[in-house]
Amino acid sequence: MSTTKVLHVIARMNVGGTARYVSKLVQAIPNSKLATGFVQGSEVEDPLVSQLPLVRVNHLGRKISLVNDYKAWRELRAIVRECKPEILHTHTFKAGLIGRLVRGPYIHIHTFHGHLFEDQSFSSLQKKIITLIEKWLAPRAHVLISVGLSVGKDLREAGIGVGQKWISISPGVEALNLLDKSEARKSIRVNESGILIGWMARMASVKNPNLLLQVASRIPDVQFVMAGGGELLETIKLNAPENVKVIGWTDAATFWSAVDIAISTSDNEGMPVALIEAQLAGLPVIATNVGSNREVIQDEVTGLIAIRSVDALVSAVNRFTSFPALIRTQGDKGRYRATKEFSLDKMVRSHADLYRELRS
Repeated sequence: MSTTKVLHVIARMNVGGTARYVSKLVQAIPNSKLATGFVQGSEVEDPLVSQLPLVRVNHLGRKISLVNDYKAWRELRAIVRECKPEILHTHTFKAGLIGRLVRGPYIHIHTFHGHLFEDQSFSSLQKKIITLIEKWLAPRAHVLISVGLSVGKDLREAGIGVGQKWISISPGVEALNLLDKSEARKSIRVNESGILIGWMARMASVKNPNLLLQVASRIPDVQFVMAGGGELLETIKLNAPENVKVIGWTDAATFWSAVDIAISTSDNEGMPVALIEAQLAGLPVIATNVGSNREVIQDEVTGLIAIRSVDALVSAVNRFTSFPALIRTQGDKGRYRATKEFSLDKMVRSHADLYRELRS
């Protein structure tokens, strides 16, 4: 295992797959430390943060603010000078921007946990500007990591990091401590009988929760439950049809224990940890054909990949509800594959080997 001194930097550690990815790295690899800002608005910070060796960058957050971002850069520069890391490892756009502007005698690694090319919360102009910034920043990193081969391919096709060293490292996910299905359904207050389809993500435009509502309205006899917080939570609650229960943030083990099928309607994804957890829980997954979803779900084997349309997703749901045996068959195959491909040990070892290689 690497003993290289590593400082990880990320803008905020809101509940979700990226926070868990970073948390597990900091926990598992000795001499690692996390520098992060605070969650904003309706976001919730991942509870794992309280267990990490941590330093706060008080002005660092997701929102763009020239004043606060400049202050965050000064704070991070002071932290780097004090910590003296051998490797500065940044994650996601904002931390990648500020971190790569902090000069020092360290090796820089930047991880792309996804991209925003399909994110409707950004305008076309904003996407062009961010792409230009990423092209400019890319040469300032010694290595670029993509969480998923498709993510890295999309970025290079956009002209980001062309000709540089890239590697792809999949998330490492631990199996959840599952509950009895009846007990789990009582906990989240849903019907104890019938097929239940679960959606779990941050309720933001990039996750497209409204698409799930459109799907559910087309098949009123099928029950859905949605878990997650975020800026769209109250709007989703208000607009949800009768066959959709919106419960906000909840424990992942309880949630995946309660449902029979997982569904994702995202416009963009890296390699979604929630869907890997769902497979480890023995659930088949229906997901949109975006990002690295095809690397997480084997179409027709561990779930169904659908284009981003109401018709395609309704058809996928009907496939499972019409042939319930598929739920068990594909769920079992998904558990086997997820256990093999997305182990925590594999993710940690890949990073430790990379750190050791860069220091040699």
